[in-house]
Amino acid sequence: MSEIILTIEDVDLVELYGENDNKLNLIRKAFPDISITARGSNLKLSGEKKFTQTAKGKIEQMVRLLKERKVLPVQMVEEIMLDGAAPFQTHLNDAAGKVLVHGVDGKIIRVKTLNQRKLVEASEQNDVVFAVGPAGTGKTYTAVALAVRALKNRLVKKIILTRPAVEAGENLGYLPGDLKEKIDPYLRPLYDALDDMIPADKLKYFMETRVIEIAPLAYMRGRTLDNAFIILDEAQNTSSLQIKMFLTRLGPTAKAIITGDLTQVDLPRNSKSGLRKAIDILKGIEGITVIRLSVDDVVRHRLVKEVIKAYEKDSERNRERWEEEPYGRLPQKRRNFKEEEE
Repeated sequence: MSEIILTIEDVDLVELYGENDNKLNLIRKAFPDISITARGSNLKLSGEKKFTQTAKGKIEQMVRLLKERKVLPVQMVEEIMLDGAAPFQTHLNDAAGKVLVHGVDGKIIRVKTLNQRKLVEASEQNDVVFAVGPAGTGKTYTAVALAVRALKNRLVKKIILTRPAVEAGENLGYLPGDLKEKIDPYLRPLYDALDDMIPADKLKYFMETRVIEIAPLAYMRGRTLDNAFIILDEAQNTSSLQIKMFLTRLGPTAKAIITGDLTQVDLPRNSKSGLRKAIDILKGIEGITVIRLSVDDVVRHRLVKEVIKAYEKDSERNRERWEEEPYGRLPQKRRNFKEEEE
């Protein structure tokens, strides 16, 4: 018998053990032959030595990753537990070709969650990938990294980044400046990702020579986009006609990633998002696939995950109230008339 006591320091224990100890229970499930007891910052492992030593290594790996990233998604813990003897980070790197890309000042851009890894693999195997999930899950950032990698490896000749110029409560016509100055704020997330991955002088050259093009979706109409890696960002704010227009621009050697968050649609109330319909009607077509990211893939501040969960719970409560309310789908006047009839 072996007994190991680990003292956990400098990390958030709630983030390490999980909500209601769900991550700690994953470790217990992976090592049923040992006893794992948590008391404050101490974690006691009791059992056969070969099992306690293996569990110790995986827990230390979790702590190290949490210190580096400040978050530890459940899916990452699952991957660590399933990953045999190979370190988790090595396993992830192998899936993405060691790293996605070396960025500015030697910054290594790599996948951080299991679903980001699935997005990388899906893009390598398909020409059109829909990446759908909540804010902060790295959809756009991972897609841009894949595009930059393809350009550096000369798999494509250009990168085209586009998104609809739609935001809540704003109108382009009322913003100051010329058309470019009006549109640029909407495209800022794409610029930010590129700034991390390509040195400023080289990025400026690529933009001037149109090797990298960032433009609103309306500018894609009538074009054939070939030998290019194309990203349509914020696709939840496209109409069905717009997303069809985009998809029919693809040339024979193009690759595309379409990203979106169906919980943050900024279209007018009477307009429907084309993203949901596109995912539904294109399902099953060879070469097109959908990767769904979840709250567990959030890589921003740890509170972002809690914010998303809180809004999801509120939406669920509202949906339940709506379904329970008599004649809930009838306008107020028709509802009153129906009640008077009865």
